[in-house]
Amino acid sequence: MGIVWGTIPSRHLKPAGRLIARMNGTMDEASALQRNYKEVLDRIAAACRAADRPPGSVSLLAVSKTFGADRVAALAAAGQRSFGENYVQEAVAKITALRNERPDLRLEWHFIGPIQSNKTRLIAEHFDWVQSIDRERIAERLSEQRAADRPPLQVCVQVNVSGEASKSGCAPADVIALARRIVSLPRLVLRGVMAIPEPSEDVAIQRGQAARVRGVFDDLRAAGLAVDTISNGMSADIESAIAEGSTMVRVGTALFGRRARVDD
Repeated sequence: MGIVWGTIPSRHLKPAGRLIARMNGTMDEASALQRNYKEVLDRIAAACRAADRPPGSVSLLAVSKTFGADRVAALAAAGQRSFGENYVQEAVAKITALRNERPDLRLEWHFIGPIQSNKTRLIAEHFDWVQSIDRERIAERLSEQRAADRPPLQVCVQVNVSGEASKSGCAPADVIALARRIVSLPRLVLRGVMAIPEPSEDVAIQRGQAARVRGVFDDLRAAGLAVDTISNGMSADIESAIAEGSTMVRVGTALFGRRARVDD
């Protein structure tokens, strides 16, 4: 699906004023990105039709981690506005460069990676959404460190529905208590749940895990919490996630190609 581009490690990202000027992708690269983008949007639309859901009921979050600001700007030029990042320092360099050099794009930035306590200030200062809150102390720090003159952070509770010890996220049984604590904090707005289920090529397994995510979301609503977002589904399981109620899919590989891991 399109060509594979090189990635840019965070240590090579330059300050605003030089970053974007140095990144001039070829017309072939831009065309490949636009083609990939259309294919992903078509998959989302087809999955909505198959699930008898209204067009536009599922939004796309483009996961741009490890890819440079030029790739984000190119995808934004095709119409995408919401971007997800996992690595704080890499993301902050990208966000700063694009806000300074392309303020017209008016991008929305989502933090979707594991959160270390020593990174909460940067996240609170630079992001619009935080989807990976899995414990009260992180929520409290984000609220404390969000500037009063900025809109509140839109946040999701990350839930670990597959029970993998290596994966972030709180247990489904703990989600309501954490969600209630988030609702009590002044600089956060609870939007829903986010999950990264265990990868599987088996559609039945994909559907089962996505159904568990939806079940946690339904539990929040039954508890009287006003939530509207199920962030679930990635390149390999868009259709299964949408069939089970996801309202936001997070797609990276199907848009940008393979990526290398960046330590942060």
